[in-house]
Parts: sequence; structure tokens; C-alpha cells
Amino acid sequence: MTETVNLFSLVAESDPSDPEGFRARMARFGPTIGAEQLGGSVYEIDPGESICPYHYEFPEEERLLVLEGNPTLRDPDGAHVLEPGDLVVFLEGPEGAHKVSNGSDQLGVARVMMLSTKSKTAVCVYPDSNKVGVWPLGKLFRIDDAVDYFDGELNT
Repeated sequence: MTETVNLFSLVAESDPSDPEGFRARMARFGPTIGAEQLGGSVYEIDPGESICPYHYEFPEEERLLVLEGNPTLRDPDGAHVLEPGDLVVFLEGPEGAHKVSNGSDQLGVARVMMLSTKSKTAVCVYPDSNKVGVWPLGKLFRIDDAVDYFDGELNT
């Protein structure tokens, strides 16, 4: 039988190492339902908090579904307040850049579901901080630290 998960009964947990402003709670459910090429998480975002910094990815594509509350989506076109039931797609590359927050003027928790394609290797770019992340290394680098293609190479 296929595994079933009720999105409204998932228990989201916080990461104590997340800094203030990025303390959304998360419950991953992709592995629970047996997904191999699809990632899935439910986030609970308190007022004044965000899921993660403004970013875009290669080659992954993400989808956001608002379950509860009125989170604010920042994308290349600006900031937009979303409503329950709103569904948004974030394509790979700069046109899919996004950040999901719960404005400090909101009264309650915002709850959203994120679905994403999964690849064995992914790159995430953070335009505000000029960083790039590479997975599965799980390392972040400043784009300004770029080197020439042959830098450090030996011709032996």
C-alpha cells in the first residue's frame, strides 16, 4: 500500500542553530511517503520569521502551497502577500528566485507546503549575500572568490 501522510498532522520542528529571522519550523515528509525524486516539507513560520534567505536553484524546481495564514513571497517582481490555497512555482535559475516570510505585522503562524524536484547534485545561489552553495558537498562559497579554470592545476 502507498504511504499516506496528513499534512495537517505533521509535527514541525525547529533547528536551534537557525538565527533569528530564519527560525521557521519544518517537517519533511518526502521520505515518509517513499518519494525518491520529490522532496516535500511543511513549514510553520511565526511572525517576523522566514524559511530561508532569498535564493534560486539549479536544476531543481520548487512549488509552494499556502495551507494557512498570509505569508509574504519575495520574488524577482517584488513582494506579494499570499492567501491560503495559493500555489506558486519557482523555476530553476534567477527567474525562480524566492524567499517566503511571515510579515511581522501578521497575527498568526503561516503554514506552507514546499515540494521540489530532487537531483543528486544541486547549486543554490543567494543573490543578497553573493554566495553559492553546492550539494552534496553542503558547502557555501562567496562568488567573488571565483578562480580561473586552470588555477592550481599541474600539467604533469
